Amino acid sequence: MFIGFVGCIVPILPGPPIAYIGLLLMQLTDPRPFEMDFMVMMAFVVIGVTVIDNVIPVYGTKKMGGSKKGVWGATIGLVIGLFFAPIGLIVGPFAGAFVGEMIGGKDTRTALKSGLGSLVGFLMGTGLKLIVSGWILAKYIGAIPQVL
Repeated sequence: MFIGFVGCIVPILPGPPIAYIGLLLMQLTDPRPFEMDFMVMMAFVVIGVTVIDNVIPVYGTKKMGGSKKGVWGATIGLVIGLFFAPIGLIVGPFAGAFVGEMIGGKDTRTALKSGLGSLVGFLMGTGLKLIVSGWILAKYIGAIPQVL
């Protein structure tokens, strides 16, 4: 479960899927603490959050006037930011989108808006992953007495 939370912040680790694996492992116990309907629903939630997390930074960049170069810059900035975590994870996508837009010939204002869109998208995706992983953790902790 701890790795699931780390994965919410570190983009290389898929946080909610790792947390969901914890629920699956708990299902191997007897008695099974969760109904099959709940497990299927959680699988769809985890898949949905994972897809949204990958789309929302791009959407944020484009919504704020960003171009393909801004999106690529944000992605490259995120990867570089991994090496300077935790601040790099926040500054990297913003700076990358900004630089990408400047290279693409956009004015400073448009480049800043694109960077802000990338940052907001990244933070929203991270927040969504933390909420889902927190929900999974709460269910996991709540089920511990049933399996002991």
